[in-house]
Amino acid sequence: MTTLAVTLISVAGTLGGTLGGAMLSQRASRAEAAEQNQRADREQEQQRSERALQAKRDLYAQLNTTARAYRVAARDTVEAAERGESVNPALLDAAKEAWAEQYSQAQMALASDVLEVASALNRSLGIGYSVVKQLPSSPEPGDAFQRAKTWFRGPLSEGVYLLRLTLRHDLGVEVEPHFEQARMQRLSALERARNRLAELLAAERGQTA
Repeated sequence: MTTLAVTLISVAGTLGGTLGGAMLSQRASRAEAAEQNQRADREQEQQRSERALQAKRDLYAQLNTTARAYRVAARDTVEAAERGESVNPALLDAAKEAWAEQYSQAQMALASDVLEVASALNRSLGIGYSVVKQLPSSPEPGDAFQRAKTWFRGPLSEGVYLLRLTLRHDLGVEVEPHFEQARMQRLSALERARNRLAELLAAERGQTA
């Protein structure tokens, strides 16, 4: 009986150790699997964030590029026309269409403060286009050319710069402590200049009519 009891206890101990080891091994495997899943989730989230940030950078770069190209094309058209050189209107129209397409896409993705600047610039670029198209019918060509050059070199150039500054600030590339105040001041100045120019163009159209 003693020998049997010792044998049973030995067998029970062996089985218990085996089962206990198996349970501990399963728990460790489950914990490792859970950790791997969590790590994979974190990596996927980081990849999604990086892709979203890169897409945002690409959008901002394209928006800035097309805005600058539109302003430069309009300015060059004015200067060429003043020198009496032949002007290809397709170049300006192509720049206008490229900006319009990019701006349309940006409207669905921009934050409200960035969109406010982009919208103001869109209106300013639009009136710049009207300035160019109205040059041939102006009763005072000298004044009209000077007005156009002043607009493209001054307020509109500042507007493009404001967009670039706003985009860089939103990306965290160039953060200024009083940026919001400066943004609103520049934005107001651009809107005032655009309104004055719109009044001048409307008055000139009235004279021509």
